[in-house]
Amino acid sequence: MVCLLLAALTLALYNPVNHHPFVNYDDDRYVTENLHIRQGLTGDTLRWSLTSTEQANWHPLTWISHALDVSLYRMSAGGHHFSSVLLHAANVVLLYLLLVWATGRFGPSLFVALLFAVHPLQVESVAWIAERKNVLCTMFFLLALWAYGWYSRKRSWGRYLAVVALFAAALAAKPMAITLPFVLLLIDYWPGRQAARQESPSWWRLIAEKIPLFAMSAGSATITMIAQRAGGAVRAVSQFPIRVRVANAVCAYAAYLWKAAWPASLAPLYPHPGNAISAWKVWISAALLIAISSLVWRFRDRRYLVVGWLWYLGTLVPVIGVVQVGDAAMADRYTYIPMIGVFVMLAFGLADLAGRRSQAYSTALQMQPGMGQPHPLSPLTVPAVLALIALTWGTHRQIGYWNSNIDLWSHTLAVTRNNFIAEDNLGGAYILEGKEEDAHPHFEAAARINPLDPMSHSNLGTYCQTHGRIQEAIAQYQTAIALTSDASLLAQTYANLGSAQRALGDDSDARQSFVQSLRLNPMQFNAWLGLGLIQQKRGNIGDAITDLSRSVEIQPTAEAYFELGRMLTQTGHIPEAIDAYTEALKLAPGLTEAQQALNSLHQQQQ
Repeated sequence: MVCLLLAALTLALYNPVNHHPFVNYDDDRYVTENLHIRQGLTGDTLRWSLTSTEQANWHPLTWISHALDVSLYRMSAGGHHFSSVLLHAANVVLLYLLLVWATGRFGPSLFVALLFAVHPLQVESVAWIAERKNVLCTMFFLLALWAYGWYSRKRSWGRYLAVVALFAAALAAKPMAITLPFVLLLIDYWPGRQAARQESPSWWRLIAEKIPLFAMSAGSATITMIAQRAGGAVRAVSQFPIRVRVANAVCAYAAYLWKAAWPASLAPLYPHPGNAISAWKVWISAALLIAISSLVWRFRDRRYLVVGWLWYLGTLVPVIGVVQVGDAAMADRYTYIPMIGVFVMLAFGLADLAGRRSQAYSTALQMQPGMGQPHPLSPLTVPAVLALIALTWGTHRQIGYWNSNIDLWSHTLAVTRNNFIAEDNLGGAYILEGKEEDAHPHFEAAARINPLDPMSHSNLGTYCQTHGRIQEAIAQYQTAIALTSDASLLAQTYANLGSAQRALGDDSDARQSFVQSLRLNPMQFNAWLGLGLIQQKRGNIGDAITDLSRSVEIQPTAEAYFELGRMLTQTGHIPEAIDAYTEALKLAPGLTEAQQALNSLHQQQQ
């Protein structure tokens, strides 16, 4: 019954997410514009998933889960959201059952699960489809912990292999799971020894049996570093010096704790301050971490404090920024697993505190004749319930910001400073709604905040091109190309550059740009379109039809279908030309040239 109630609460709280759209930040790369995923769960997709390092990661199970969603829901965002919500609900139930089984304590285990279910810091991992990897990885992470508890009660090779298999699945969903062997050592300390039905092995044996798991972690970390470097995600030491990384890590550890206690001003991206990080923030953050560590050591007889604190510190290590990936200082999604440690400290600590107070109160009552027994509820029950209600309200409010791209990025700009990525994405959100003039100031703001931001220059180039300022557009595209190593952005920008060069009549350079775009991304549809138009101009109609057909196969557009219809008409393929014009009109009903051409073909057939 408790499991059903936990699942129902989680599903009800996150139900609004099922009506949200895809986000214009990574959701396109993971789902909507990923041609492998758009095929659904096929043999080709499975083979690609197992070898792909796209998005600077190796996470085949994550790709498979997205492909499965496409097979089930096609491109309906609500279905993809629902899968993420189901995974979060499953994680809540798993966490509760794991703690109850390992500790035998119902109250604090339930409180940990409730905090995990309703805390606003979890919203980003659940409401963002591209972060499916987080909730999926955590499910296998918790299952691996459960399998380890099963193994600890009766050590055998079969049970150990279950731990290995589930750990491998967690790594195949997201490499952040590399901290699992460390976490297993923590639960050997607590609550493993008190949960074991037989005498616990020595610490040397406990460490030795995890060597294969540590080897798996090392292998996953190596693959991840190779993938991230190849994808241009790892930032150079010249951009973020070691002292800056360490300072930011210290501040991030403290900031996550503050956001756990007061979850306001949450955003999908917090810009890295770089060298501008304040020394006083570093010292205050360091003092806070040292103070908490000292208290944990002072009360180390309460082992859950040691385990919870080290769980928090340790599981954040892969994402704390010592190896800087991207331009963010921190991210709410990084706390999805680490905050479990903090919740354990809080729940079990408050339960023990309340138990001692209740015992003292009961003793006082027994010394006073005529006084009844104390109320069975803990004195901290009411504050705990009120805190859960406040967190639930905060999560409901945070979910609302993900209702649309414009709402999300407008909120992000309101609660962060100098956020050029949010400016880019808000501009992109306006573009998706056809509000080009509203988008332009945000692209300019992004370039002003960070002149080295390639995305803003690429977007400004597109704006200039659509307004007939072709030379300015070419200059912006070339600047963007010089500033990035991101293969996806480069492919898109080269395709746009080729389009601008073709508009100036420079077909030779345009063709080189299109070819370079397709070398980086063979699925860049507008590069195929550009090549087709160049082939058409050169009179190579057969090659033009091939290139244009490839373009509409990857991404149907009215322009490509219209040009394909023209080429098919020239070669006498009238039925196919009629189909092409019809598809063009479906995508752009106001395309009068296509309607006129279609009418002419129908008249010829009469």
